[in-house]
Amino acid sequence: MDRKKFIELCTVCGGAFATTSVTGFPETILASAKKNSSTSNEDRLSSDLVIAGGGLGGCAAALAALRNNLTVILTEETDWIGGQIAQQGVPPDEHQWIETHGSTQLYRQFRNSVRQYYVRNYPLTDTARENKFLNPGDGSVSRLCHEPRTALAVLIDFLAPYISSGKLVLLTNYKIISADVNASKVRALKAVNQIHGKNVILSAPYFVDATELGDLLPLTGTEFVTGSESKKETGELHAPEKANPENNQAFTYCFALDYIPGENHLIEKPHEYDFWRNYKPELDSPWSGKLLDLSYSNPSTLAPKSLGFNPEGVDTSPLLNLWNYRRIINKNNFKSGTYRSDITIVNWPQNDYLPGNLIGASQADFSKHIESAKQLSLSLLYWLQTEAPRPDKGYGWPGLRLRRDIMGTEDGLAKYPYIRESRRIKAEFTILEEHVGKENRSMVTGKKDNITASEFYDSIGIGYYHIDLHPSCAGNNYIDIDSLPFQIPLGALIPKRIQNLIPANKNIGTTHITNGCYRVHPVEWSIGESAGLLIAFSKSKKVLPREVRERKELLAEFQDLIRTQGIETHWPK
Repeated sequence: MDRKKFIELCTVCGGAFATTSVTGFPETILASAKKNSSTSNEDRLSSDLVIAGGGLGGCAAALAALRNNLTVILTEETDWIGGQIAQQGVPPDEHQWIETHGSTQLYRQFRNSVRQYYVRNYPLTDTARENKFLNPGDGSVSRLCHEPRTALAVLIDFLAPYISSGKLVLLTNYKIISADVNASKVRALKAVNQIHGKNVILSAPYFVDATELGDLLPLTGTEFVTGSESKKETGELHAPEKANPENNQAFTYCFALDYIPGENHLIEKPHEYDFWRNYKPELDSPWSGKLLDLSYSNPSTLAPKSLGFNPEGVDTSPLLNLWNYRRIINKNNFKSGTYRSDITIVNWPQNDYLPGNLIGASQADFSKHIESAKQLSLSLLYWLQTEAPRPDKGYGWPGLRLRRDIMGTEDGLAKYPYIRESRRIKAEFTILEEHVGKENRSMVTGKKDNITASEFYDSIGIGYYHIDLHPSCAGNNYIDIDSLPFQIPLGALIPKRIQNLIPANKNIGTTHITNGCYRVHPVEWSIGESAGLLIAFSKSKKVLPREVRERKELLAEFQDLIRTQGIETHWPK
C-alpha cells in the first residue's frame, strides 16, 4: 500500500482537529502496511489487537492495551470517538462517590482532564476556576456536565501519543461488516468506510467488541441473547414470566439547545409532528397522557409525575426543571459576555423512542426507526418552541435555538443514538438481579440490613448505579429499583465458546435487568479497561483469556496486575 492510500485509509476525528486526515504516519507503520497488502482491491492491516467501537469501553480497552505494549487498531463508525459521552451527547451518569473511588484511576484522570480543559481554554470566573469540583453546566444529573466536544478532545489527547508513535491506528467512519472465523477463533474483520466505500481487512490474534449494539457477536457466531429473560430462566425478582428477545429499552436521539429571549429560532415543522404530537405510549402501566407533555411515569412508582420547564433556568420547585437537568453550560460559570445563554442537552422521557427495536432489524427497518426517532426529537423541539406551557400562561418558547455546532451535525441531533441496551454474550458467568439488586439480594441472603452485593472471586472492577431500565419497545414501563455497589466479574467477559473475542461495552454477561446498572459511563469504561488488560496479560502469558479465570494462580496474578494499574476490584468496607 502506498503512502497516499494509507493516509486516505487512516482518518481521525475531524471534530478535534482542523484536518480529518492523518498526516505523517511513521515509515514503520507504512512498511507494516505494505507487508500486509494484497493484490486484491481490499487493503489489509494487522496488529496485536483490533477493537471495534470507539466508545468509552473501546477507548479504555485501547489505552490499557497500548500502555502494556500492544499495537492496536481501533475502528469507529462515526467521525467522533467517545460513544455515549461524545457522539451520543449524554453527560456522565455516575454514582455519588465518583470523585474519590468507585472507578478506575484512568477514568478519574479523564474526568480531571475534562475540568482542566475548561481551566486552560475557557474564560471561567474566578470562583469557577478555583472550584476543585468544577461542573461546567451545573446540571443536576451529574457532577460533571460538559460539552460532548470537550470529552472528544480529551480522549484524542489521551490517544495522540500512540497515534503519533504508530502503535495505534484509528479508523473513524469505518463499520465492521463481516468476519472471518475458523471454528472458535476470529481471524479477521472486514470494515467498510462509510464515506467512500473502501474496504479494509483487519487481522489480529485478539478482538474486542466495543460496538454499541454488540455488532460483532452475530458476525462472528458468538452466542448471545437479546431482550428480557423469563423468571424461569434467571429466577430474578423483576423478570417477566415470559421471555421476549425483542424487548429492549428505548433509544434516544439527543440534541442541544440554548435560549435567546426575543429572537425567533423556530425550526421547520417536522413532517411527523402531527403523529408525535398525538402519540400516547402503550405500556403495561399507564403513562400519564401524551408523550409530548410535561408529565410522565414516575420511574420508581409508575404514578403520574409532572415536570417543569423554564429555559431561563429559574427554580420550578417542587417540579424538576428539565432545562437544568442535563445543562452542560451554566453561563454564570464563565466571564460576563462569554455566553448569551446556558446550553442544555435534551435527553428526556419525551424523546425516548418506543415503537421500534434496532437490534436485529433489517437495514430498511433500522433506517426507518432511526429516521422516526430523529423526527421524535425534532418534534419535541418544535413542541417546546410552539406549545409548551409558560409561567405567564402563554405557550411556546420560540427563542429556543438548536445548537447544531454542539453535536457537530447538520441536523443538530447527535451523531449516533443513545443506546441503552445491546446484544449480550452468553458468558461463562451471568450477573443476575440476586447478585446486585437490593430487594432480591435481601431475599437470597435473608438479611434486611447491611446488605452487600455478591462478592465475586474473579472481580476485575467495581461500579454502582441503580437498576434503571427505561420504557421498552415491547411495552414495559420503567423498571427502576435499588441496587448495591457491585463488582464486575471476569466470567461475564468470557464468551462460552469463542476464544479470542472479548466484550467491552453493554454486551457483557448481564441480563435485561442487570444491564440497567452495568450500562453507565464509568462501568463501561471499567469493563473496557479490564478487557484491554486481560488481552495484554493473556498474550504475555501465551494463554487464552478463559484460562486466566480457570487457573487460580493466573487469576491471582492478573488481579494483582490490574490493581497496580489503578483498577479497584473491591469496594471499601
